[in-house]
Amino acid sequence: MDKIYFTITGTNYRYGTELFEKGDRVMLKKEPDNKYDHEAIQVKVPGLGVIGYVANSVPTVLGESYSAGRLYDKIDDEAEGKVIRILPEALLCVLCDEWESMK
Repeated sequence: MDKIYFTITGTNYRYGTELFEKGDRVMLKKEPDNKYDHEAIQVKVPGLGVIGYVANSVPTVLGESYSAGRLYDKIDDEAEGKVIRILPEALLCVLCDEWESMK
């Protein structure tokens, strides 16, 4: 499977990006009842809860990242990702496949 990248945005409304390190795991959870975006994908970290959302607008999607709309049908209701780049306003992540999630 080709790597699927995604951007976590909205971190500045919660904890920022400073506490993250490359390799940190994040949990993705579809949020179909979100009143602002029916393709919203919430991003959580155990112990912290929601840290942001998968970016879903052109200005917030970094580089080769999938938007939440493109990613939505490629994942189950929940999925796992890994942080690969840390920027001041966002985190760049890669989607983990099932085998990686079991590690």
